[in-house]
Amino acid sequence: MKKKKSSFGWIIVVLAVAFAVFLVRHFHIKNFNIIEPDVLYTSGQPRGMDYTRLLYKYHIATIVSVRMPSEHIEKNWHNEEITWVRNNGVKYEELPIDRSIDRSNYFPDMITQRQFLELMSDKQNLPVLVHGSSGRKRVAMLAAVWLIKGKGLSVDETARMVEKIKSKQVTNEEMKFLQELKN
Repeated sequence: MKKKKSSFGWIIVVLAVAFAVFLVRHFHIKNFNIIEPDVLYTSGQPRGMDYTRLLYKYHIATIVSVRMPSEHIEKNWHNEEITWVRNNGVKYEELPIDRSIDRSNYFPDMITQRQFLELMSDKQNLPVLVHGSSGRKRVAMLAAVWLIKGKGLSVDETARMVEKIKSKQVTNEEMKFLQELKN
């Protein structure tokens, strides 16, 4: 009789773990970061229920994608995103940062910087979610533009936030970009 109870207990544990894993994957937004509550958030590509969570928990008013049009064919995420924003009254902006030719170039150009700062300056657009495929390099650099030019943070404070978004140390090239933003 003990063997049956033991097997039943293991089945319950396995089912509970499987359910917990499902919930975490179902309600986890890839590389999600709160840059400033009710103002700016960053993440990797949202999917499925992530959009609903972003709307109801964080009240996202605008989604900014830094992905290139050539990335739109990947897993049909673009159609899902466009449909969702239209159905939920969320503004959608594409500020693509092209790294298709040079994978190491993930810095927003002057036009993209200006467009993002204009978007962030309009309170009706807030809060904003900036996302890319992974939500790390391109997203971190665009967030840095606002942190330095829009919010007035120092290079060191911004570098710490960039490290949080990227989950890696700031490179020399990134530090140079941050210092140029401050000038």
